[in-house]
Amino acid sequence: MSATLEAKIPAPPDIRARKGGVPLVMLTAYTTPVARLVDRHCDMVLVGDSVGMVLHGLPSTLGVTMEMMILHGRAVARGIERAMMVVDMPFGAYEEGPEQAFRNAARLMAETGAAAVKLEGGAHMAPTIAFLVARGVPVMAHVGLTPQAVHALGGYRVQGRGADGERIRRDAEAVAAAGAFAVVLEKLPEALAREITAAIAIPTIGIGASAACDGQVLVVDDMLGLFTGFRPKFVKRYAELGAAAEEAIAAYAAEVRARRFPAAEHVFSAEAPGA
Repeated sequence: MSATLEAKIPAPPDIRARKGGVPLVMLTAYTTPVARLVDRHCDMVLVGDSVGMVLHGLPSTLGVTMEMMILHGRAVARGIERAMMVVDMPFGAYEEGPEQAFRNAARLMAETGAAAVKLEGGAHMAPTIAFLVARGVPVMAHVGLTPQAVHALGGYRVQGRGADGERIRRDAEAVAAAGAFAVVLEKLPEALAREITAAIAIPTIGIGASAACDGQVLVVDDMLGLFTGFRPKFVKRYAELGAAAEEAIAAYAAEVRARRFPAAEHVFSAEAPGA
């Protein structure tokens, strides 16, 4: 267990209280085995809509459904004992208005056991965030590069450069004022992320932002190197498991074709059990 983790599962107010303290650690998880691995070391585990691209081969997060988020949220919940679970609201599940957002957020929390939901968008989503928070739904906000708006943004581009920085600042301030307990800052200039972190009262969770943020999040498959040839600038590879897995699979295939596997120690004799 990490020395920074509390004995109990943190709740959203505990996360908010960590503003300016020991940086918060967050990773994604989509399955029970991976949830068990990250749970020991993280303050929060995000069941991200990135699951659509990572596990389902979708070209973006736009095709992710509520049913997918619930399925993976339940799987992750089975592997968590220490970290707080946050589940992404998928595209189309909250943009229509506060009432739609509440129905779907309540369903996500009830059917997965999540402590909070995450939704994308800045000032225009502030009324929805306030509506949810007033009704007992803790919200993690997400500003900057918002992948569900990838087409409107013109691709996965850095946001907030030059004069556009003021828009991102307003977004961060708006979601904080609306009651979000934390906000993800994605793909922003380092200086802007640092300024926003200093300016707002809730923790900032960086991804492609700044080490000055109050915490960091990465897609676990990215940082483990499970993808070969895919390396966003903001991802540090802590392992190269994809290459290692491919090497192991190639060795297995070669042994099967050469009839070296299964070997004597992998098959059963006709003698009595235990022989």
